[in-house]
Amino acid sequence: MRPFTYSRAASVEEAAKTAAATQGARFIAGGTNLLDLMKLQIETPTHLIDVNHLGLDRIEPTAEGGLKIGAMVRNTDLAADRTVRRDYAVLSRALLAGASGQLRNKATTGGNLLQRTRCPYFYDTRMPCNKRQPGSGCGALKGMSRSLAILGTSDACIAQHPSDMAVALRLLDAQVDTVGADGGRRSIPIADFHLLPGETPHIENALKPGELITSVTLPKPLGGTHVYRKVRDRASYAFALVSVAAVFQKDGRARFAFGGIGAKPWRTDAADAAAPSGAAAVAEAALSGARPTAHNAFKQQLTARTLASLYRQKGA
Repeated sequence: MRPFTYSRAASVEEAAKTAAATQGARFIAGGTNLLDLMKLQIETPTHLIDVNHLGLDRIEPTAEGGLKIGAMVRNTDLAADRTVRRDYAVLSRALLAGASGQLRNKATTGGNLLQRTRCPYFYDTRMPCNKRQPGSGCGALKGMSRSLAILGTSDACIAQHPSDMAVALRLLDAQVDTVGADGGRRSIPIADFHLLPGETPHIENALKPGELITSVTLPKPLGGTHVYRKVRDRASYAFALVSVAAVFQKDGRARFAFGGIGAKPWRTDAADAAAPSGAAAVAEAALSGARPTAHNAFKQQLTARTLASLYRQKGA
């Protein structure tokens, strides 16, 4: 790990302003992903800004009937919250499917959204990776790509997005609330927050320099039956090969979001529209435009089978 300096911000505005003015600065909260990357020298911040003590750890109802989740709310607390379990059960189930109990006790809502890919070529500093070193190439394109994305990829990157929580938030149409270096605030639709790799895979989200996530806001509850199904190589502490977040309504309507198969949390209107026609139709719509490799083409069939199991479970 390379040397770095440290400060504790007194306000969200101060944190954002300091980050924008300090080259190589990063925010630190739970540190469950960042510290690992620093140890491997994949991330080499010159300055860490501690944002743990800024009062961003509350879960509160909104005037519109939704829920505001502070960026520092720990994953364990969010999954266990009574309102989340009752009205946004898919979010609770997605969180409990991720990581381990110890990590969930430290990991935060904001940090979860910002966690980086688990592509093995990103983690191996001996290999080319456009996410880690722009312009160096993508070792995964001709390498082992079993765990990687089949949707939203480009010739520069086929890395998958790793978060379970973000898949549920994409299903729920969350908003990511931020404060900028100038003190200005904005809300970014979760659909626009994570970016596809294109020719710039190292730019992974819509945040501006110094911009700090302060909360995530959920709209009114969707109702219906909430399901999160995660298929992985082992039963715990493993990232998804395929995951499906779904809300089923009694009238046959449903909405879906997918993890493990996309360069970002994946959702399409076409998949939702196909819901009354059954699992096969949803899978066909969701996988439109897929670009699998020889190693991960199985994810197409696995996605279809995962959807089929959800429909059988619901008796749909």
